[in-house]
Amino acid sequence: MEKIVFTNGCFDIIHPGHIDFLERASKMGTRLVVGINSDASVRSIKGPDRPLIPQAERARVLKALRSVDDVIIFEESTPERLIKEVNPDVLVKGGDWAVDQIVGADFVISNGGEVRSLPLHGNYSSTSIIERSKGRSEDGQSKQNDLFDEHISVFQALKTQCLPEMEKAAEVLVECLRSGGKLLIFGNGGSAADAQHIAAELVGRYEKERLSLPAIALTTDTSALTAIANDYSFEAVFSRQIEGLASAGDVAIGISTSGNSPSILAGIMKAREKGCVTIGLTGARGKKLAGICDHAVMVPSERTARIQEAHIFIGHYLCGAVDSSFSK
Repeated sequence: MEKIVFTNGCFDIIHPGHIDFLERASKMGTRLVVGINSDASVRSIKGPDRPLIPQAERARVLKALRSVDDVIIFEESTPERLIKEVNPDVLVKGGDWAVDQIVGADFVISNGGEVRSLPLHGNYSSTSIIERSKGRSEDGQSKQNDLFDEHISVFQALKTQCLPEMEKAAEVLVECLRSGGKLLIFGNGGSAADAQHIAAELVGRYEKERLSLPAIALTTDTSALTAIANDYSFEAVFSRQIEGLASAGDVAIGISTSGNSPSILAGIMKAREKGCVTIGLTGARGKKLAGICDHAVMVPSERTARIQEAHIFIGHYLCGAVDSSFSK
């Protein structure tokens, strides 16, 4: 009896970590199907300089591996549609993905399947290989001494590299609000302030007179944190609020400079479960958040301060789009 195993990823530069993971995944069933992000999809979650290897060539390399039986290219930022088409018996991802962060897990489990997170062997990553090839350390921090030049360079890169994603996010937001949906915005630390700022601009007056719109900044005040953490966990601070407030068709915006915050990831996964359209705002290394969102804007910087500055600007860009649409 055939037992289909499914996994997915970009697989831009195949390294020993990939080989080991795929070999172990293939042993979980009789047929291993690998979904790979298309070139456009990779750019949306890893930035405009990726992939280094075109999708057809990445697929050919994977198909040549004895452990892989089939390779399917998908265009979306997440493999959710493809998982439903393949309907695997086992869905597996690398150990840096918790089961509750794996897109498609609820579908597979509801159909009697199994979802696994395999521990990764070795400290391999395509990103670190690329950084070493450029002669840079893995932290990739900018060495510019002039703060103004650094600030300007990030905003110039934001315009040249991220404008299409910003425009798409604005379209999604306007469509949601025009249809009577809500906007739910959330972030931790400095990103919590960004969420509050963007929501305040939308529910009040941005630049033009208009009706207040249903934008909600999910709370991270200490009393709410204490109550939710006592009964659930800190990771549930946003997912519990989304569970109570969100409806299908709403838009959820998760803001995380690193893209790895467990509470933000949990909030986005809950929003997906509720049928919301999801948008991630993150930095250049925020591939985990970008990889589970329908749309993502990845600020081309690894400096927290620069990313947060850009997130405020992106918020103003979105507010301006709403202003223009609702003032017509």
